[in-house]
Amino acid sequence: MATDTSANFRIERRPKLADRIVAAVRDQIIGGEVAPGQKLPTESQLTETFGVSRTVIREAMATLAADGLVEPRQGAGVFVMERPTQAFATISAESGTSISNALNVLEVRMGIEIESAGLAAIRRNSAQEAKIQEAFFEFERLLGIGQPTGKTDFAFHRAIAAATNNPFYVEVLDALGSRTIPCDVTSPWGTDSVLTREYQEGLQREHLVILQAISRGDADAARDGMRAHLSASQQRYRERLDGRYEEYLAVMSKNQGS
Repeated sequence: MATDTSANFRIERRPKLADRIVAAVRDQIIGGEVAPGQKLPTESQLTETFGVSRTVIREAMATLAADGLVEPRQGAGVFVMERPTQAFATISAESGTSISNALNVLEVRMGIEIESAGLAAIRRNSAQEAKIQEAFFEFERLLGIGQPTGKTDFAFHRAIAAATNNPFYVEVLDALGSRTIPCDVTSPWGTDSVLTREYQEGLQREHLVILQAISRGDADAARDGMRAHLSASQQRYRERLDGRYEEYLAVMSKNQGS
Protein backbone atom coordinates (compact mmCIF):
# COMPACT_ATOMS: atom_id res chain seq x y z
CA MET A 1 0.00 0.00 0.00
CA ALA A 2 1.25 3.46 -0.88
CA THR A 3 2.33 5.76 1.94
CA ASP A 4 3.02 9.48 2.10
CA THR A 5 6.45 8.88 3.63
CA SER A 6 9.16 10.24 1.36
CA ALA A 7 12.30 8.19 0.93
CA ASN A 8 15.54 9.72 2.17
CA PHE A 9 18.24 9.27 -0.46
CA ARG A 10 21.93 9.36 0.36
CA ILE A 11 23.15 11.19 -2.71
CA GLU A 12 26.58 12.51 -3.48
CA ARG A 13 26.73 15.74 -5.41
CA ARG A 14 27.53 14.54 -8.92
CA PRO A 15 27.29 15.99 -12.41
CA LYS A 16 23.74 16.78 -13.38
CA LEU A 17 23.09 14.16 -16.06
CA ALA A 18 19.72 12.41 -15.84
CA ASP A 19 21.29 8.98 -16.19
CA ARG A 20 23.27 9.51 -12.99
CA ILE A 21 20.04 10.29 -11.15
CA VAL A 22 18.40 7.24 -12.69
CA ALA A 23 21.29 5.04 -11.56
CA ALA A 24 21.25 6.44 -8.01
CA VAL A 25 17.50 6.07 -7.53
CA ARG A 26 17.39 2.68 -9.24
CA ASP A 27 20.19 1.31 -7.05
CA GLN A 28 18.26 2.23 -3.92
CA ILE A 29 15.02 0.75 -5.24
CA ILE A 30 16.58 -2.52 -6.40
CA GLY A 31 18.70 -2.70 -3.25
CA GLY A 32 15.58 -2.52 -1.11
CA GLU A 33 16.45 0.80 0.52
CA VAL A 34 13.17 2.21 -0.75
CA ALA A 35 10.11 0.05 -0.14
CA PRO A 36 7.56 -0.89 -2.79
CA GLY A 37 4.63 1.52 -2.56
CA GLN A 38 6.74 4.24 -0.98
CA LYS A 39 6.46 7.76 -2.31
CA LEU A 40 9.57 9.37 -3.71
CA PRO A 41 10.57 12.88 -2.69
CA THR A 42 8.77 15.66 -4.54
CA GLU A 43 10.15 17.12 -7.74
CA SER A 44 11.27 20.22 -5.80
CA GLN A 45 13.03 18.08 -3.18
CA LEU A 46 14.79 16.05 -5.87
CA THR A 47 15.97 19.15 -7.70
CA GLU A 48 17.48 20.40 -4.45
CA THR A 49 18.98 17.02 -3.54
CA PHE A 50 20.63 16.48 -6.92
CA GLY A 51 21.29 20.13 -7.76
CA VAL A 52 19.67 19.89 -11.19
CA SER A 53 16.72 21.40 -13.04
CA ARG A 54 13.15 20.12 -12.97
CA THR A 55 13.56 19.10 -16.61
CA VAL A 56 16.39 16.72 -15.71
CA ILE A 57 14.39 15.26 -12.82
CA ARG A 58 11.38 14.72 -15.09
CA GLU A 59 13.56 12.97 -17.65
CA ALA A 60 14.97 10.69 -14.94
CA MET A 61 11.51 9.87 -13.58
CA ALA A 62 10.27 9.09 -17.10
CA THR A 63 13.13 6.64 -17.57
CA LEU A 64 12.47 4.94 -14.23
CA ALA A 65 8.77 4.69 -15.10
CA ALA A 66 9.65 3.17 -18.49
CA ASP A 67 11.73 0.57 -16.66
CA GLY A 68 8.72 -0.31 -14.51
CA LEU A 69 10.35 0.81 -11.27
CA VAL A 70 8.18 3.81 -10.42
CA GLU A 71 4.65 4.95 -11.16
CA PRO A 72 3.62 8.62 -11.44
CA ARG A 73 0.13 9.19 -9.96
CA GLN A 74 -1.75 12.28 -10.98
CA GLY A 75 -1.85 14.77 -8.12
CA ALA A 76 -0.22 12.34 -5.68
CA GLY A 77 3.42 12.03 -6.70
CA VAL A 78 5.73 9.27 -7.88
CA PHE A 79 5.61 5.89 -6.12
CA VAL A 80 7.87 2.86 -6.17
CA MET A 81 6.17 -0.08 -7.86
CA GLU A 82 6.10 -3.67 -6.68
CA ARG A 83 9.11 -5.39 -8.22
CA PRO A 84 8.10 -8.66 -9.91
CA THR A 85 11.61 -10.00 -10.50
CA GLN A 86 14.72 -8.24 -9.29
CA ALA A 87 16.92 -10.43 -11.49
CA PHE A 88 15.20 -9.09 -14.59
CA ALA A 89 15.04 -5.55 -13.26
CA THR A 90 18.82 -5.53 -13.02
CA ILE A 91 19.02 -6.04 -16.77
CA SER A 92 17.62 -2.54 -17.19
CA ALA A 93 19.81 -1.31 -14.35
CA GLU A 94 22.96 -2.55 -16.09
CA SER A 95 21.87 -1.91 -19.66
CA GLY A 96 24.50 0.70 -20.45
CA THR A 97 25.01 1.65 -24.07
CA SER A 98 27.05 -1.25 -25.42
CA ILE A 99 25.71 -3.30 -28.31
CA SER A 100 26.70 -6.48 -26.47
CA ASN A 101 24.17 -5.61 -23.76
CA ALA A 102 21.53 -4.95 -26.41
CA LEU A 103 22.17 -8.42 -27.82
CA ASN A 104 21.91 -9.95 -24.35
CA VAL A 105 18.55 -8.29 -23.75
CA LEU A 106 17.27 -9.43 -27.14
CA GLU A 107 18.30 -12.99 -26.31
CA VAL A 108 16.26 -12.85 -23.10
CA ARG A 109 13.32 -11.35 -24.98
CA MET A 110 13.46 -14.16 -27.54
CA GLY A 111 13.20 -16.73 -24.78
CA ILE A 112 10.06 -15.01 -23.50
CA GLU A 113 8.33 -13.44 -26.45
CA ILE A 114 8.46 -16.25 -29.00
CA GLU A 115 6.36 -18.44 -26.74
CA SER A 116 4.15 -15.55 -25.64
CA ALA A 117 3.23 -14.93 -29.30
CA GLY A 118 2.24 -18.56 -29.72
CA LEU A 119 0.16 -18.57 -26.54
CA ALA A 120 -1.49 -15.28 -27.50
CA ALA A 121 -2.63 -16.83 -30.78
CA ILE A 122 -4.32 -19.63 -28.85
CA ARG A 123 -5.58 -17.87 -25.73
CA ARG A 124 -6.38 -14.27 -26.68
CA ASN A 125 -9.91 -12.98 -26.31
CA SER A 126 -11.53 -10.33 -28.50
CA ALA A 127 -10.58 -7.44 -26.22
CA GLN A 128 -6.97 -8.57 -26.03
CA GLU A 129 -6.73 -8.98 -29.79
CA ALA A 130 -8.16 -5.48 -30.15
CA LYS A 131 -5.43 -4.13 -27.84
CA ILE A 132 -2.74 -5.67 -30.03
CA GLN A 133 -4.35 -4.16 -33.13
CA GLU A 134 -4.70 -0.76 -31.47
CA ALA A 135 -0.98 -0.71 -30.63
CA PHE A 136 -0.15 -1.73 -34.20
CA PHE A 137 -2.23 1.05 -35.74
CA GLU A 138 -1.00 3.63 -33.23
CA PHE A 139 2.56 2.76 -34.27
CA GLU A 140 1.48 3.31 -37.88
CA ARG A 141 -0.14 6.65 -37.03
CA LEU A 142 2.91 7.97 -35.18
CA LEU A 143 5.21 6.79 -37.94
CA GLY A 144 3.07 8.65 -40.46
CA ILE A 145 3.40 11.96 -38.63
CA GLY A 146 7.07 11.53 -37.76
CA GLN A 147 6.59 11.07 -34.01
CA PRO A 148 8.57 8.65 -31.77
CA THR A 149 7.18 5.11 -31.91
CA GLY A 150 9.17 3.44 -29.14
CA LYS A 151 6.47 3.48 -26.46
CA THR A 152 3.90 2.12 -28.91
CA ASP A 153 6.34 -0.56 -30.04
CA PHE A 154 6.61 -1.66 -26.42
CA ALA A 155 2.80 -1.49 -26.06
CA PHE A 156 2.46 -3.87 -29.02
CA HIS A 157 4.75 -6.44 -27.41
CA ARG A 158 3.14 -5.94 -24.00
CA ALA A 159 -0.34 -6.46 -25.43
CA ILE A 160 0.81 -9.78 -26.88
CA ALA A 161 2.21 -10.79 -23.49
CA ALA A 162 -1.09 -9.85 -21.83
CA ALA A 163 -2.98 -11.97 -24.35
CA THR A 164 -1.24 -15.09 -23.03
CA ASN A 165 -3.41 -14.70 -19.91
CA ASN A 166 -0.32 -15.61 -17.92
CA PRO A 167 0.59 -12.55 -15.80
CA PHE A 168 4.24 -13.56 -15.50
CA TYR A 169 4.89 -12.81 -19.17
CA VAL A 170 3.70 -9.24 -18.60
CA GLU A 171 5.65 -8.88 -15.36
CA VAL A 172 8.92 -9.95 -16.93
CA LEU A 173 8.41 -7.68 -19.93
CA ASP A 174 7.54 -4.78 -17.62
CA ALA A 175 10.68 -5.50 -15.61
CA LEU A 176 12.77 -5.29 -18.77
CA GLY A 177 11.04 -2.01 -19.55
CA SER A 178 10.40 -0.07 -22.73
CA ARG A 179 14.03 1.08 -22.85
CA THR A 180 14.75 -2.34 -24.38
CA ILE A 181 12.94 -1.15 -27.50
CA PRO A 182 15.70 0.29 -29.73
CA CYS A 183 13.43 2.77 -31.57
CA ASP A 184 12.44 4.34 -28.24
CA VAL A 185 14.21 7.69 -27.88
CA THR A 186 14.89 6.86 -24.20
CA SER A 187 16.57 3.58 -25.10
CA PRO A 188 20.33 3.47 -24.52
CA TRP A 189 20.51 1.90 -28.01
CA GLY A 190 18.21 4.41 -29.71
CA THR A 191 20.82 5.81 -32.05
CA ASP A 192 20.09 7.71 -35.26
CA SER A 193 20.51 4.52 -37.28
CA VAL A 194 17.58 2.82 -35.53
CA LEU A 195 15.38 5.89 -35.37
CA THR A 196 15.07 6.30 -39.13
CA ARG A 197 11.73 5.94 -40.89
CA GLU A 198 13.11 3.11 -43.03
CA TYR A 199 14.14 1.14 -39.94
CA GLN A 200 10.77 1.61 -38.27
CA GLU A 201 8.85 0.71 -41.44
CA GLY A 202 10.76 -2.58 -41.41
CA LEU A 203 9.72 -3.16 -37.80
CA GLN A 204 6.10 -2.49 -38.70
CA ARG A 205 6.17 -5.04 -41.52
CA GLU A 206 7.48 -7.59 -39.04
CA HIS A 207 4.76 -6.58 -36.55
CA LEU A 208 2.12 -7.15 -39.23
CA VAL A 209 3.23 -10.75 -39.76
CA ILE A 210 2.92 -11.41 -36.02
CA LEU A 211 -0.44 -9.65 -35.77
CA GLN A 212 -1.93 -11.58 -38.70
CA ALA A 213 -0.78 -14.91 -37.27
CA ILE A 214 -2.29 -14.14 -33.87
CA SER A 215 -5.55 -12.99 -35.47
CA ARG A 216 -5.73 -16.28 -37.42
CA GLY A 217 -5.06 -18.25 -34.25
CA ASP A 218 -1.96 -19.77 -35.86
CA ALA A 219 0.39 -20.37 -32.94
CA ASP A 220 3.26 -21.75 -35.02
CA ALA A 221 3.19 -18.81 -37.43
CA ALA A 222 3.01 -16.36 -34.51
CA ARG A 223 6.09 -17.94 -32.94
CA ASP A 224 7.88 -17.92 -36.30
CA GLY A 225 6.95 -14.27 -36.84
CA MET A 226 8.22 -13.21 -33.43
CA ARG A 227 11.38 -15.26 -33.87
CA ALA A 228 12.04 -13.61 -37.23
CA HIS A 229 11.29 -10.16 -35.78
CA LEU A 230 13.70 -10.46 -32.85
CA SER A 231 16.31 -12.32 -34.91
CA ALA A 232 16.26 -9.47 -37.42
CA SER A 233 16.93 -7.03 -34.57
CA GLN A 234 19.84 -9.18 -33.44
CA GLN A 235 21.22 -9.20 -36.97
CA ARG A 236 20.93 -5.42 -37.23
CA TYR A 237 22.98 -5.03 -34.05
CA ARG A 238 25.60 -7.51 -35.27
CA GLU A 239 25.88 -5.55 -38.51
CA ARG A 240 26.53 -2.41 -36.46
CA LEU A 241 29.31 -4.24 -34.59
CA ASP A 242 30.77 -5.49 -37.89
CA GLY A 243 30.58 -1.95 -39.25
CA ARG A 244 32.58 -0.63 -36.34
CA TYR A 245 35.18 -3.36 -36.83
CA GLU A 246 35.48 -2.69 -40.56
CA GLU A 247 35.79 1.04 -39.89
CA TYR A 248 38.55 0.36 -37.38
CA LEU A 249 40.46 -1.84 -39.85
CA ALA A 250 40.11 0.82 -42.55
CA VAL A 251 41.53 3.51 -40.25
CA MET A 252 44.41 1.23 -39.19
CA SER A 253 45.20 0.43 -42.81
CA LYS A 254 45.16 4.11 -43.74
CA ASN A 255 47.43 5.03 -40.84
CA GLN A 256 49.90 2.31 -41.72
CA GLY A 257 49.97 3.42 -45.33
CA SER A 258 50.66 7.05 -44.48
